[in-house]
Amino acid sequence: MNAQALRRCPQFRRTYATQPQPPLNDLAKAARTASTPLAVRLRRRKQFGAHKGTSDATPEGLTPTEQARYTRLKAVGALGDSRGRTPPPEKWLERLNVRRSRIRGFRRTVESGVESTEVVGRKVYLPNIVLKLVRNQTPVGQPYNPWEATFRIPQSVTKTDVRSLLLAVYGVKTTYIRTDNYISPWYRTIDGYARRSYKTYKRAVVGLVDPFYYPHRLEDMAPKEREEREKLIEANFMIQRTRNLQKEELLRRTMGQGKANWKFKAPFATKRSHIIRLVAERRAKRENLVSGFVEGMKTLRQRGEKIDYKKLKGLPTAASRSEVSSVPALVK
Repeated sequence: MNAQALRRCPQFRRTYATQPQPPLNDLAKAARTASTPLAVRLRRRKQFGAHKGTSDATPEGLTPTEQARYTRLKAVGALGDSRGRTPPPEKWLERLNVRRSRIRGFRRTVESGVESTEVVGRKVYLPNIVLKLVRNQTPVGQPYNPWEATFRIPQSVTKTDVRSLLLAVYGVKTTYIRTDNYISPWYRTIDGYARRSYKTYKRAVVGLVDPFYYPHRLEDMAPKEREEREKLIEANFMIQRTRNLQKEELLRRTMGQGKANWKFKAPFATKRSHIIRLVAERRAKRENLVSGFVEGMKTLRQRGEKIDYKKLKGLPTAASRSEVSSVPALVK
């Protein structure tokens, strides 16, 4: 049994077998550059002068790390073949990609002059790994990158698991995978401090051979398309109806029962007519007070007395009497 036969066998699809990938195009190279860690991008930008949003690959397609490795091996003479010829960067990168995309999970052994292939990978028939596809982190003003896909995965899952699962189950070919862990901060609880499990996860940024365009968000759609999309979502999932039912149930459970007994009464009502009436009453009260002070100042000037706040406050004017009799107390 050879490797090709094992590759076609369904139960051996979990053995990390990959195919040689074609050269990346310019957009995929730019996506690969943008997905590198921030410290690496800043160092390369300072050293090679790569602009933001462009690729830092050489004309031959080598990354700065691959170019440095090629130069180092060439200087020590480790690239020569049996005839002593040094391959060009393109041929060396092609051989390197073949090495990277080799069939993994198999081991060839020779016993009594007979070569055989042994499966050393672990066979998983029904993997329970959950890969949650989310949108890529796209800065404001920049287009969405279709050459990358972002997943939220369990913290125990490795890059090899992600590559194998995407290829074996979904047939998705990948070029690179970068992972990072997000740890939830500490939150104060009754018993002290604790982390929130749903804020602790592992993110995997996967480079794709074929572009994948994530569905548009509602905010990015045209008004007509957005309205049709909202109707479709509401018809299938009834999100707004569920929210309304939750509000009605909350009101039913908390209205008129024990300590939670409450009703919408003025001045705590939320109806438009109640709010307008309260605003009008407060405005009338303020205007009556101002007019009463003005009449009191006129009275003191006619008497020739010095205008004082205490004297103004003690004068019984018509405005103050009408204000007290016409405006009811807001809070009883």
